[in-house]
Amino acid sequence: MPRTIRPTTSLIRVAACLGVAALTLTACGSGSGSDSAGDGSGSVKVGLITKTDTNPFFVKMKEGAEKAAKDSGAQLITSAGKFDGDNAGQVTAIENMVAAGVKGILITPSDSKAIVPALEKARAKGILVIALDSPTDPESAVDALFATDNLRAGELIGAYAKASMKGKAAKIATLDLAPGVAVGVQRHNGFLKGFGIGEKDPAIVCSQDTGGDQAKGQTAMENCLQKAPGINVVYTINEPAALGAYTALKAKGREKDVLIVSVDGGCTGTQAVKDGKIGATSQQYPLKMAAEGVGAVVKYAKDGKKATGYTDTGVSLITDKTQAGAASKDTAYGLDNCWG
Repeated sequence: MPRTIRPTTSLIRVAACLGVAALTLTACGSGSGSDSAGDGSGSVKVGLITKTDTNPFFVKMKEGAEKAAKDSGAQLITSAGKFDGDNAGQVTAIENMVAAGVKGILITPSDSKAIVPALEKARAKGILVIALDSPTDPESAVDALFATDNLRAGELIGAYAKASMKGKAAKIATLDLAPGVAVGVQRHNGFLKGFGIGEKDPAIVCSQDTGGDQAKGQTAMENCLQKAPGINVVYTINEPAALGAYTALKAKGREKDVLIVSVDGGCTGTQAVKDGKIGATSQQYPLKMAAEGVGAVVKYAKDGKKATGYTDTGVSLITDKTQAGAASKDTAYGLDNCWG
């Protein structure tokens, strides 16, 4: 359930964070200049480490953490990897935050396994560690996980796609992420579950990895169309891959008769749903993940109770073409709640 973050009026409200360079720590606190990272005022220090500081998803996550820190009188220290997969940079950020005296660390792990030893060291010092968006491997390496239910996100668009076919035989292309990546596996499996088919079902006529990249999504769709020209349903791991698929389909004059479904709910992707390029998407909420994470750290600082287990931060099916049995919200709602 969402946690209510209440302002602490006895603390000076936090100043807005300036832009942060990759792998540098920036404090949003109750003071200014060098005092903002540790002014001795007793403000709770919260660390946020994202995979990068350029991806719109993580930019929105940071905004959520900044607002929550400001509202609760906490000091936010932020860091990011130079690129998605920069485990060494995240390890350095953890070490710096521990040295700075944070009470809790929120992290979107770039490498779910390699980051574990650094997180275990932080936890051994009594620091609350919460994974955001992506779980660690094992999940028990952190105290808690605040994230989208990616299996559920896949189920929503799978059920929507099934309803949209209205009994017509499906020829499905799955444009996936990469082998073994938890988020991609969960979304893929959720789609199949929602559509009511198994991995070996003959309805799946092509599967390609895209890395979640638009250009690779276009290439993957081109390859699938060569292999199976009659494709009429396309599942994509995210909206960049979906837009790549749309470009390939449009080049073949197929953009009107192939249903594309996706996951993320970024502003560009949601606008693509409104424009009819994507049939539906499952929207997730990075701002909420970070805000609830900050709230959990502040609560821990006050009462010593650590957040535990998994907290579902919500997902909504976004489409303007409703289907019976597939509850959804329209793109007006999606654009009001999108990120990027």
